[in-house]
Amino acid sequence: MAEIDAFFKLMHEQGASDLHLASGQQPALRLHGDIERIKYDTLTSDKLRGLLYEITSQEKIKVFEETGDVDFGYEIPGLARYRANYFMQKSGISAVFREIPSEILTAEQLGLPPVISKLADLPRGLVLVTGPTGSGKSTTLAAIVDQANRNRKDHIITVEDPIEFVHRSQNCIVNHREVGMHTQTFSSALRGALREDPDIILVGELRDLETISLAIEAASTGHLVFGTLHTSSAAKTVDRIIEVFPSTEQAQIRSTLSDGLRAIVAQTLFKRVDKKGRCAALEILVATPAVRNLIREAKTHQIPSMIQTGKQYGMQLLDDAIMQLYKKGWISPDEAYGKANNKSLFRPFLKNPPSDFTEA
Repeated sequence: MAEIDAFFKLMHEQGASDLHLASGQQPALRLHGDIERIKYDTLTSDKLRGLLYEITSQEKIKVFEETGDVDFGYEIPGLARYRANYFMQKSGISAVFREIPSEILTAEQLGLPPVISKLADLPRGLVLVTGPTGSGKSTTLAAIVDQANRNRKDHIITVEDPIEFVHRSQNCIVNHREVGMHTQTFSSALRGALREDPDIILVGELRDLETISLAIEAASTGHLVFGTLHTSSAAKTVDRIIEVFPSTEQAQIRSTLSDGLRAIVAQTLFKRVDKKGRCAALEILVATPAVRNLIREAKTHQIPSMIQTGKQYGMQLLDDAIMQLYKKGWISPDEAYGKANNKSLFRPFLKNPPSDFTEA
């Protein structure tokens, strides 16, 4: 057993989402959204380097020492998987580990709206799950892919950096590929996937023009493609995708995206005040013919009002989802206000409203 595994066991027992190890500081856990120090000696850079290198392949050590940062996956059988990131900073080496639970929760167990489960049944098209880092995108996608794995008879390919949730083949054949280990880039893996008889493709991150272009192409040619972006709303997600392309290509991409898009789920995570834990608020856009028309005609600013009137399709605005959580007593008014798009909705609930300039 590696010496560092003791930290992972503590992390797992405490229910922490992340482990922070930094040179010159005590170790810390992120518990229910807050950083909490561990009662342990301050880590020197040499001590921490020894702890980290014990679980790191020579190949990854070489990448780290040449570039100053590296990502990879680490697993303790019977406990959990961890997404690792090492980076250099002023005081020396540091690392953050995110725990990936070995058990994949269903959409129902996560308390997600029923429309989320239906995304697993789509025959083809592009489904995007968006939100800031640490908002639970991977957990939501894992629930959708798990549902497909149990209920369909298809070939699922995931391309991630690193592999997070591991899906064991059930009714589907599932193949996991890790960027940097099994393939060079997201785009090369996606290009290869199109020749590997896939039905469902999960792309861990749509991070560049080529990957986005290939994902849209795959969705338009009969595949069901799931991907993530770091955008905060459905309308901003559409704009972000279009803006990646040169202006001369944007009209064509609008048309192709409008045909291939099926749904956008933009989520934000909140700390619960009624009990320990966190909960997600989701904005959900379903690509109805009217929504596709807005995308094609570059009228994305009208998407929020389309979501507002599309509740019969399972659509909901992020602010409405936040309001539901607030009215249930699950989240604080301050956090609801801080993460809302339309802050004026939540301003009346604040005991000490901030000055107007902070609402920009």
